[in-house]
Amino acid sequence: MARVQLKSLEKVYGKFKAVHGIDLEIEDGEFMVLVGPSGCAKSTTLRMIAGLERISGGEIRIGDDLVNDKPPGQRGIAMVFQNYALYPHMKVKNNLSFGLRLKHAPKAEIAASTEEVSHILEIEDYLERLPKQLSGGQAQRVAVGRALIKKPQVFLFDEPLSNLDAKLRASMRVRITDLHKQLLAEGMHSTVVYVTHDQTEAMTMGNRICVMKEGRIMQVADPFTLYRKPANAFVAGFIGSPEMNIGDATLVDGNKLRIGTQTFTIDDKARARIDKDAPSEVTFGVRPQHFTVVDQNAEEGLLGRISHVEFMGHEVYLYITVEDQSFIVVVPATGIERQYLRDDAIRIMPQEDALHIFHRRTGENISLSA
Repeated sequence: MARVQLKSLEKVYGKFKAVHGIDLEIEDGEFMVLVGPSGCAKSTTLRMIAGLERISGGEIRIGDDLVNDKPPGQRGIAMVFQNYALYPHMKVKNNLSFGLRLKHAPKAEIAASTEEVSHILEIEDYLERLPKQLSGGQAQRVAVGRALIKKPQVFLFDEPLSNLDAKLRASMRVRITDLHKQLLAEGMHSTVVYVTHDQTEAMTMGNRICVMKEGRIMQVADPFTLYRKPANAFVAGFIGSPEMNIGDATLVDGNKLRIGTQTFTIDDKARARIDKDAPSEVTFGVRPQHFTVVDQNAEEGLLGRISHVEFMGHEVYLYITVEDQSFIVVVPATGIERQYLRDDAIRIMPQEDALHIFHRRTGENISLSA
């Protein structure tokens, strides 16, 4: 079993509390991504799981073992770092096999394992090279291979793709997720805990995603749930590109939303989801893809003016000012040159069931009550 359990986990540096008693269960064979902005303690949490940082409180269990005081080498983990951490004086084949040689594994086992791992990661042609002779993508594959060859219970990845260009990051995302699926298919239920600040990596790689902020867990869910049902305004604003439109509004008579001086009726589905005890002063959220452009003379919707237009190929970003608030609206690119121009007046309306209402003080999504 490679289940990972964090119970009331804390980390304190002097008077500064970096991790605030988090609880997280990662299932056997799961690909869990820890994501959040810089300084949210996601890497600190990973390093505590690895045994590279001592915990200040709580428990860490890997499988059935309490590992709080166990050194990294006895935790059944393997870690891939951001900077690859390859030995510069060793050829690739020796970097791959270093862990096995430390354990005094038989030469035949070392040779067979090195061949198997290099084949899986398609690095057979690089075995006689030194790390300085590798590209960034090649070096990262060697780093993954060095972890894979140990056949650990848990793989820990600490922002492993951040030093690669966009094209390489995309291809490595696929390689790592495919490798995990292959291991599962072969009966090796290795659990993955993957740290990143890149929401694209998180959304495309994780079975579930743990969103963190300032040493606290904001929400743990699958990518679809995070996108469609964010638990709070922080998750709503962090997940999604372009980011969700979020601003201040007033609930009027329980079925209307006033933004500035403009008011529109909330659809029945959204109204049914809103907490009946919700305060009148709220924060609203609508994703850029979930607005519809309606007729300027329509009675419902928000009337504004286009301040900027960005052509992105298959779609267009419209930057719209509605009184003193700014919105981004994503529309299909078809006919954009003829339909929407800078300084044009435009009226937009949230799509049915796409409006989120947040408690202005706590940030809680109060439109998920039903």
